[in-house]
Amino acid sequence: MKNIYKIFFGLGLVGLTYSCTDLEEELVGDLQSDFSIEGIASSSSGDAGDALTGAFNAVRNAGTANHGGYFSVQSVSSDEMAVTQKGGDWYDGGIWLEMHRHTFSSNNGPINGTWVQQYEQIAQVNNVITNGNLDAGQLAQARVVRAYLHWRLMDLFGRIKIVAPGESTAQRPRAETFAWIESEILAAVPNLGGNDVKYRINKYAAHGLLAKLYLNAEVYTGTARWADAAFHADYVIENGPYRLSDNTVKVPNLGRRPAVSTDPAELSGYAAVFAPNNQNNPEIIWSIEYDEATAGGMNFNQMTLHYASQYSWNFQAQPWNGYSALEEFYNSYENGDKRKAANFIVGPQLDYGGNALVDLASDNADPAINYVPNINELEPNANRIGGARLGKFSFQQFGRPDMNNDYPIVRLGDMYLIRAEATARAAGNWALALPDVNTIRARAGVAAMTSITADQFLAERGREMFQEASRRTDLIRFGKWGASWWEKTNSDAYRTVFPIPAEQIQVSGGTLTQNPGY
Repeated sequence: MKNIYKIFFGLGLVGLTYSCTDLEEELVGDLQSDFSIEGIASSSSGDAGDALTGAFNAVRNAGTANHGGYFSVQSVSSDEMAVTQKGGDWYDGGIWLEMHRHTFSSNNGPINGTWVQQYEQIAQVNNVITNGNLDAGQLAQARVVRAYLHWRLMDLFGRIKIVAPGESTAQRPRAETFAWIESEILAAVPNLGGNDVKYRINKYAAHGLLAKLYLNAEVYTGTARWADAAFHADYVIENGPYRLSDNTVKVPNLGRRPAVSTDPAELSGYAAVFAPNNQNNPEIIWSIEYDEATAGGMNFNQMTLHYASQYSWNFQAQPWNGYSALEEFYNSYENGDKRKAANFIVGPQLDYGGNALVDLASDNADPAINYVPNINELEPNANRIGGARLGKFSFQQFGRPDMNNDYPIVRLGDMYLIRAEATARAAGNWALALPDVNTIRARAGVAAMTSITADQFLAERGREMFQEASRRTDLIRFGKWGASWWEKTNSDAYRTVFPIPAEQIQVSGGTLTQNPGY
């Protein structure tokens, strides 16, 4: 069933017409809340009730881990995953098909929604900065949050406006925005402490964000900053109180079905980083708090699982059967790679009691649900059980539509890979990436590499960072964004940035102009 709804954002910036697939009437409300600012702005966070709560809520409310906004446009446009059209389900006016095929226009709803989400939340952070009576350390954290949200916009759209007191309202060249983001984070660092508080920004989180920024400096400004990226990643690795989540790090498996012998009692290592009870994981440097009761907004369970998978985890609501991993990406993992087992859900599906799940609407002779890596086509009649499902942020029994897993923005595994890549690129020698790459591979339980190329590094980074909204940015940095992949032909170079949404140009009074090519 289809529902079309119109969402009006609180600061009067825009009205967005958007289409979604749903199975029950209440799902419309669930999806609307993904874009609602007023509905979740008062949610609690980490240090509940402190002056920074609103600033850190802003990142959660900016589409970080739900359907339709930042996560979706970053991920569905990459070679990681797709939202396939399954007959009448998930066509949604073609918005996800054009996202996958890089044929998106300035009228694409999720692109417009992503723009609005970031700017609405920047306004929220500015309000905290102006009216929150912050001390120096709190102000430093809020400035980093605001800079990070601008980084998202710069990465996605290139030429944007900086919205901060004292800044002009002109649309900036990308290099100017880069310089402002850099200066804001650097200015904040001296006032940041080093305590390991996952839901707040300390100096290690700031250095981690600088490492991520400098890693992409050549794309953003035309001038590479590899040595700077390596320096800041190395600082976090060598000085921070963090360690990779290895097999000694264990948490109870909250999704375990006692009647299913293959469900482990505990999750350890890599899988523990992303579990519903990951709030104290030693690898996480800065994460966004999600809580099913007080800090909603993560709904990967709804986005990816087949409708009947409700009975595997006793979910409160029926999933939507939308997102699937691409077969080639899934097959890039070696058998035995612990990340493959953690990141994907494949094979015959069982309910809580260990019985086979069936698709009651299936035309197949055997209606049992068996997730297969192959997807027969992107549209119009994709297989309802085609594609490995997104399982990295694992599920828990009796889960609500909003999940409890915290979402890492800066984590140590990423820092190892940034140091590896930046060191190799600075020296023009990919062999220098091997020590850090093999540290990551050892944690994954796969053999050390004895040599490595740029393409092999990109593949390894993809295996580690799946579902963390970095793949689009990585593909662009490696010159692979315009390449062909499943159901996508070569795309033009101008599409390395998204179009400025037409609706935003129309209401800008001439202060926004379109990116070239659109």
